[in-house]
Amino acid sequence: MSDDLRSTDPEIADLIAAEVDRQRDMVRLIASENYVSTSVLEATGTVLTNKYSEGYPGKRYYEGQQVIDQVETLAIERAKALFGVDHANVQPYSGSPANLAVYLAFLSPGDTVMGMALPMGGHLTHGWSVSATGKWFRSVQYGVRKETGRVDMDEVRELARAERPKIIFCGGTAIPRTIDFPAFAEIAHEVDAILVADIAHIAGLVAGGAHPSPVGHAPVISTTTHKTLRGPRGAMLMSDAEHASALDKAVFPGLQGGPHNHTTAAIAVALKEASTPEFRDYAHAIVANAAALAEGLLSRGFDLVSGGTDNHLILIDLANKAIPGKKAAKALDRAGIELNYNTVPFDPRKPFDPSGVRLGTSSVTSRGMTTADMDRIAGWIDAVVSAETAGDESAVEKIAAEVHEFARSYPMPGLLTD
Repeated sequence: MSDDLRSTDPEIADLIAAEVDRQRDMVRLIASENYVSTSVLEATGTVLTNKYSEGYPGKRYYEGQQVIDQVETLAIERAKALFGVDHANVQPYSGSPANLAVYLAFLSPGDTVMGMALPMGGHLTHGWSVSATGKWFRSVQYGVRKETGRVDMDEVRELARAERPKIIFCGGTAIPRTIDFPAFAEIAHEVDAILVADIAHIAGLVAGGAHPSPVGHAPVISTTTHKTLRGPRGAMLMSDAEHASALDKAVFPGLQGGPHNHTTAAIAVALKEASTPEFRDYAHAIVANAAALAEGLLSRGFDLVSGGTDNHLILIDLANKAIPGKKAAKALDRAGIELNYNTVPFDPRKPFDPSGVRLGTSSVTSRGMTTADMDRIAGWIDAVVSAETAGDESAVEKIAAEVHEFARSYPMPGLLTD
């Protein structure tokens, strides 16, 4: 942190320093978070934020784009090469606006869209009722089987045949299993729908070959650029050539003005990093850590939705532990283990006080933690849940000291920690 910021606004400087300490001292298991590299942080905090650039490379509405056009073109070309797509748009501000652009590109208000129900693991923007996508479009929702916690593709096909959606979303925000892109593509083709693969959570795993790719199955792909991809807070839309123009027009001028050029540069850096052999190893390590953490939790009697995980994400139903998800999440946070409370499929509790917690292994893998560490983390989770159930705050405090010491033994990516 520069002396300029400390002298100009010491309150903000102190808060940033406090957040550095918090991120360094915690075992961070929020599935949608990660640590970016120093290079990504540097690109995000550059003079590129000073430039306004409505339009696309070579077709801007402001002068002085000689450098910005090169930055955005680099990001586009790197996205196309990394994911093997015909087209990429790197301008969406975040995942939700990216998904809204898909609606604007291919639907009219009142048209039918099909997506995974939010309580089953889907995303708000896949047509859930409280979202604009559920209010302005006719939404039909599929779920998972109660016995398995997995999507039943036969039921998806039956629903698609009956409702004839124009768009089908696959992917979501709390899906611990491999998404069957070929099966979704077959159903979409049968009902003449556009398949949209939302890979926001798994983009880094796809890029690193640790999860099957939707390319060749879904003509439209939406993703954020943080989470497993380890980039800045942004988003991308990717597609085949047929759907490229409609998506570009939906992003600009349909929904957005000028892109955030400093974010575009950081996306380009993250995409370059994701093209390396080291990132491929990292993506596979994320999955291995998640499997090891799931095994540690299962051995301690935790009920995992779908029985485990194929990716970075684990969803725990705490009903058999006699503690609500929110209470458990807050106790774990006090103990230095950061995750989020989350609805589980067929949850009898309300969304703001659900039965489950969601966790992921991207951040701990970025810190260099391995499968050998995951059982210890599972043990701490178990001990905190037991202590909170018994009302033993002193035990939670004792675990917090252990967790903080453990976390400090691993370097924090992006920033010096001494």
